[in-house]
Amino acid sequence: MATSQVETVSTAADKAKLALAVALLVGSLAGYYFLGQRGVLVQWGVLVGGLLAACVVFFLSESGRQLIGFARESWREVGKVVWPTRKETLQMTGYVFAFVVLMAFFLWFTDKTLEWVLYDLILGWRK
Repeated sequence: MATSQVETVSTAADKAKLALAVALLVGSLAGYYFLGQRGVLVQWGVLVGGLLAACVVFFLSESGRQLIGFARESWREVGKVVWPTRKETLQMTGYVFAFVVLMAFFLWFTDKTLEWVLYDLILGWRK
């Protein structure tokens, strides 16, 4: 069964909200650097205040509401995940370590065999 997504068209007001959020973000960063002589408290106050204002304006836009909806759906899906028990986790970890050791031995054995074939039998460098 196919599901269809409905795309909402951005309105001029929504685009203005996004532009205002970007302007607040840029303004807070600029204020942070330009108000360096005023003191650290003023500097950080302008930065944090501008970032908070930009976030509020963004989350009032349609894009912000969609982001909040996506986050809620994602959190709901994480709640549906069946996490492995401690026993299952330890067993799978053991399997992975055993496989790594087995592959390391196999690759070492293959390397030594090829080394013996090439250097001893074909080239005769080791006598």
